[in-house]
Amino acid sequence: MKVIIAEKPSVGREIAKVFGATTKKDGYMEGKGYTFTWAFGHLLQLAPPQEYGFHGWNVQNLPMLPQKFKLSIRKIKSKDGMIEDPGVRKQLDIIKTLFDEATEIIVATDAGREGELIFRYIYYYLKCKKPFKRLWISSQTDEAIKDGFRNLKPGSDYDTLFNSAHCRSQSDWLVGMNATQALSLSSGTRSVLSLGRVQTPTLAMICSRYLENKNFVPEPFYQVSIILDKNGQLFKAVTDEKFKTKEEAQLILDQVLPTGNILNVEAKPRKEPPPLLHDLSSLQQEANKKKGFTADQTLTLLQNLYESKLVTYPRTGSRYIGDDVFAGVPNLIEKLKNHSEFGKQATALSDAKLNKRSVNAKKVTDHHAILPTGELSYHLSPDKQAIYDLVAGRMLEAFHQDCIKEITKITVESGAKFFASGTVISVAGWRAVFNEPDEEKKEEENISLPKVQQGENLPVTEKNLLEKQTKPKPLYNEASLLKSLETAGRDIDDEELRYAMKDSGLGTPATRAAIIETLIKRDYVMREKKSLLPTQTGLAVYNVVKDYRIAQAELTGNWEKRLEEIRSGASVDGFQAEIRTYTTSITQELLLAGKGLLIK
Repeated sequence: MKVIIAEKPSVGREIAKVFGATTKKDGYMEGKGYTFTWAFGHLLQLAPPQEYGFHGWNVQNLPMLPQKFKLSIRKIKSKDGMIEDPGVRKQLDIIKTLFDEATEIIVATDAGREGELIFRYIYYYLKCKKPFKRLWISSQTDEAIKDGFRNLKPGSDYDTLFNSAHCRSQSDWLVGMNATQALSLSSGTRSVLSLGRVQTPTLAMICSRYLENKNFVPEPFYQVSIILDKNGQLFKAVTDEKFKTKEEAQLILDQVLPTGNILNVEAKPRKEPPPLLHDLSSLQQEANKKKGFTADQTLTLLQNLYESKLVTYPRTGSRYIGDDVFAGVPNLIEKLKNHSEFGKQATALSDAKLNKRSVNAKKVTDHHAILPTGELSYHLSPDKQAIYDLVAGRMLEAFHQDCIKEITKITVESGAKFFASGTVISVAGWRAVFNEPDEEKKEEENISLPKVQQGENLPVTEKNLLEKQTKPKPLYNEASLLKSLETAGRDIDDEELRYAMKDSGLGTPATRAAIIETLIKRDYVMREKKSLLPTQTGLAVYNVVKDYRIAQAELTGNWEKRLEEIRSGASVDGFQAEIRTYTTSITQELLLAGKGLLIK
């Protein structure tokens, strides 16, 4: 009997359906010589401190450094405190019976770091010794599942993926358990003050930006503008210089002449390449900007679309596809010809040469970028449809032609030099898909500029003294926070450069939504409209830890890079030793630091 284990019941049943297995049993299905069972996500976790002899919260126990980690059944809250989840215990017993009878085990948990961890923890907890094979797919369509089963991989091919996941799990336990107890005990507040390897630097970023914004003192500056008339079409020109005093600006205003002489007209064409395909993080940013969805909402909706066979694997960190996947893109575009919003663009693109900016097999990691599968979507909820459309629309954008702009700058002399700028899109290219305003154009003073020539004199119909203020960096929203988490807090706009740094970011695309939700659940952060703001508790914790390494985004980003190197075969021992040494030092620091913590 071949036993196939999936990550959750819905996926297990879906795979069983592909095989034609219809006999339902308690905790599994069977038929056609196969048995299909499942986990419920994480059934097992690293055991809590008391299972290593660290009873109660006591300074004498710190730092807690288990020589060997144990696995423990997932706990739930009850009137008697935290107890083993009886549903998990029952399912583990079912899986053990099936594994004992199996002639072959096939792993069909999600094809990623956490999916591997879910299976391996079950496998090791049950002390199973049987060899296993791995199903590795990027789509839940029937054809993808069948193809995956024709190309099963040896389980040992994914040992380094498990090593990376296990090291991540251990480091989160060591840093989180010890730092949380150290700060909570030393503060004397009688409350649990949670800290974590990724959670705390993320909190630090939110608090730092909030305080920078709150304490920002705007500085006034002044500019002078004139309105010129070219045959009835008015346009505005402004001084480049920003004057510190009103008096300086007034002197320029007083010098403005009745006419303006066109000194120079500079018109430069510029190609704007299409955006890369979406990975999870970029899709979450887009959905937050356009639809106001939280990162967690987007992941949930996307996971549902994946399990409904409509999109490819959601938890990907790649924005590229290989040539093999690219070969199927024309067919995917063809399927969108009847789409109510994109049909016209899909039709136009189906006859054009496709842009290959997002095609680079060397930049594809475990999974390629998110694509629609080509399966037809019927009767989706408005929210699911919105996410599906962001995926489908981005595919059309990514393979579309460049957008061609003409950027014009006019220099005018009228007692002083004034400048007018404007952007005209001559070939919409990829921008025609969503037909949204160009971000650059939003900043411009003129909707459009008239055709003018060097040497022309135009009447000045109006002159104004503009009083402005410097602005602080905006508060983080989920889109801007996710963008910063990708680069461990560095401000980088170029999407390819950001992508190159993805292995040094905070967390992973799959975990960032959960980090934000954890900070909110622990009352460290709150949502106010679209912004993420720290609470009083969050600020108090930040003020204690801000100067310690636990709050440094780059340190945690470097660990994430190390975990990815372990995934590629690097040594586990060095990383584990470093984390244990770090845990000891941060615990000692926080035992002293927490004494100054004040929480109202």
